Amino acid sequence: MTHPQWRGVFPAALTHFNDDMTINMDMTTRHLEAMLEAGIHGLVMLGTCGENNSLEPEEKYAVLEAAIKTVRGRVPVITGVSELTTARAVRFAQKAEAIGVNGLMVLPAMAYKADSREVIHHFQSVARAVKLPVMVYNNPVSYNVDIGIETLKVLADEPNIVCVKESSDNPRRITDLYNAFGNRFIIFAGVDDLALESLMLGATGWISGLVSAFPRENRLLWDMAMAGRWQEAMEVYRWYTPCLHLDTHVKLVQYIKLAAQECGYGSENVRPPRLKLEGREREEVLALVRKAIATRPKKS
Repeated sequence: MTHPQWRGVFPAALTHFNDDMTINMDMTTRHLEAMLEAGIHGLVMLGTCGENNSLEPEEKYAVLEAAIKTVRGRVPVITGVSELTTARAVRFAQKAEAIGVNGLMVLPAMAYKADSREVIHHFQSVARAVKLPVMVYNNPVSYNVDIGIETLKVLADEPNIVCVKESSDNPRRITDLYNAFGNRFIIFAGVDDLALESLMLGATGWISGLVSAFPRENRLLWDMAMAGRWQEAMEVYRWYTPCLHLDTHVKLVQYIKLAAQECGYGSENVRPPRLKLEGREREEVLALVRKAIATRPKKS
């Protein structure tokens, strides 16, 4: 399979909820449109920040349909595939393909710590069930499954597995991937507060959470890095990093949704078992975001 044109800043888009916990589709799509206007290069729907595992199957399909309708082909739309079993992952992937998404970001099966043989079977099963390009999401910090070089050597035989989202919290992996595979895989940075390091090491895409609050600044940092304006990029990164740290906490969804709300995008509502922030924790996050808003860099 020819590599798809996946490059640049891809938000891990939020799914917004009403106070009664139903999906606020209008708010969700208006947020997508605002990020498109800010210059993002693609979208990842139904990732962690999209609260994939808090949605019913029919809700997931409705979100994808709304995203496809909103985007109208302007950028690639990728969906997370995050299911408890391989059979469910295959069914979801096939339905997403029928809806019209442009690719899949596949996670290991949830709630089970698979070994390498099981991981390979899971990813092969999903990839072989569709014609879409597939991104391998490696996040051992959150999911306790490390999709390492030896596993990827087997998955490299699947022609439509074309991309790795590297979220191992170890930027060394990016160099290891290039040394092992050359340009076989598109490499995406997946940890917000390691983004600039990852871009310096050769990542050609960045799936970001905080872009939901600061889309123009994400694009500014990307543009500076791609132009080799590293000193300027570093200055923006230093401004941004206190907020980017919010992406690496177990409550990243609550933190990012609150940041987005404070920046005028959507609602902080989350579905249980997640709960909205309160008390000192909420005020600390708000203080961090408000400082970033007050000192945000000028576009140049």
